[in-house]
Amino acid sequence: MKTQYDKPDDPPSRDATVMITVANPFAEPRIHKNFPGGPEELEAYRQEVIGGIHDHWIDPAAGKWTYTYHERLFAYTPVENLRDAKTPKPFGRVNQIQYIIDALAECAHTRRAQAITWMPTADPQTDDPPCLQRIWCRLTEQPNGSFVLNMNTHWRSRDLYKAWFMNVYALTDLQRTMAAKIAAKIGRPVAVGRYVDISDSLHIYGSYFRDATVEVEKMRTTPFAERAWESNHPAFEMMTAEAREKLAQDPDWYAKGK
Repeated sequence: MKTQYDKPDDPPSRDATVMITVANPFAEPRIHKNFPGGPEELEAYRQEVIGGIHDHWIDPAAGKWTYTYHERLFAYTPVENLRDAKTPKPFGRVNQIQYIIDALAECAHTRRAQAITWMPTADPQTDDPPCLQRIWCRLTEQPNGSFVLNMNTHWRSRDLYKAWFMNVYALTDLQRTMAAKIAAKIGRPVAVGRYVDISDSLHIYGSYFRDATVEVEKMRTTPFAERAWESNHPAFEMMTAEAREKLAQDPDWYAKGK
């Protein structure tokens, strides 16, 4: 498939509609070495989604970011024109993640525990609208009286090579955080359940084929254990801890080139 980001000489992308189920998101080894990034970048992105450390980069009227997932999920505010600083804001901010937590704490089997990102009033007019569209969650009760939190995420478009792993790493950490907060509200254990990831367009850009082919060849010729770290691997823990310390001092640290 062609894309709206292709240069004249780029080959078409490889593109498919895909649904992936991760039965146990926190099974080890959890950290893939083959994604084009490192522990520092992974931790910065996790904090961007969970903690909103880069929400201050949102300034569409100045030509900067139009959103972060944290802002859309934790402070959803639909407007008419993202690029206009004076655009009316008729609605207050909605913390959709807190709504999911409260809704499931009140009724474990509700089918309404969801959060959205899309603004039909504004996003179609931007060059880089959100890929993540919706999160849906549900609790299932276990025979021992505890609960499991299952999560579905739906994406309109997804970069398989450069984004998928980081997206899932952050979203399952959000799932873990929500499970803990629901458990605190209901006074019963809530474990992290299965994660389902639905992409309307899961793709690898043609311009990435040369780099991606190297990683695919590693997958064909080396055991999985050689291509993954456990979360408690000393090197991963050390680099993650260093990233956390530097991000605490300066949330823009990684963007400045460390």
